Amino acid sequence: MSEEEAPAYRPLGGAKARPEQSGARPLAQKRLALVTGGHRRLGGIIAAAFARAGYSLAIHGSHDTRLDSHLALTLEENATEWEGFTVDFSDPESAEELVALVAERFGRPPDVLVNSAAIFGQDRIDNVSADDLMRHYAVNCAAPALLTKAFATIPAGTGDRCIVNILDQRIDHPHGDQLAYTLSKMALAGLTRLSASTLAPQVRVNAVAPGLTIATPDYDNGQMERLSALMPLDRLPQAEQIAEAVLYLAGADAVTGQTLYIDGGAHLRSYDRDFMHLCR
Repeated sequence: MSEEEAPAYRPLGGAKARPEQSGARPLAQKRLALVTGGHRRLGGIIAAAFARAGYSLAIHGSHDTRLDSHLALTLEENATEWEGFTVDFSDPESAEELVALVAERFGRPPDVLVNSAAIFGQDRIDNVSADDLMRHYAVNCAAPALLTKAFATIPAGTGDRCIVNILDQRIDHPHGDQLAYTLSKMALAGLTRLSASTLAPQVRVNAVAPGLTIATPDYDNGQMERLSALMPLDRLPQAEQIAEAVLYLAGADAVTGQTLYIDGGAHLRSYDRDFMHLCR
């Protein structure tokens, strides 16, 4: 490939470096964001927002880091320096090593940590198992807790550093569906407030609680339109609006311990069941 044909961005995980090039290469004048689950769906849209804002990116995936097409295009268009990291959070102890891996590869620790990776299952109190509970807690809370520990304790400079946890609007009015997921997100909300208090002033910790945003195959277009009418604002949030909230908190150096609900007002109401079961 000629110099003219080379991609504008420089994925650090590309061709192996020659011996004289090996070792960490600090990035000049750029903030570095680590986004877990940042290669696809909502995590990918959040990562794309950071790329457009001029950040360098460490993009995590639990089993692979194949990028959604819109994210790959955004990285290229913005000449974003990035690297992918595959770590399975079902073993939470492996999460603690991720911050050090990022620091080693980029030559410095991340300035921003976005805990977006999550798993989501279908269970209720009458059929939930111990394995369901422990799997969800491991990925959705224990891994973010250990990432928070590593982020806060790794040697870093004196600049603004922050964590943004991705919650769920249901934590204000939980229902009986997806019990293991809901409990793990409520635990992550508790971690947000606890760590915001204990890590200040060195690290700010905030959260974004999305509502129904990116439809899964469980929904049809008509159902999404009908669900919009159930929201106090008569609309569902867009994924880009959630990403904008995360980006705001990443730069809001006077804000900590806050949760922004980007949900069309859904957290103000109580719903008997998960949205996938309503308006069918």
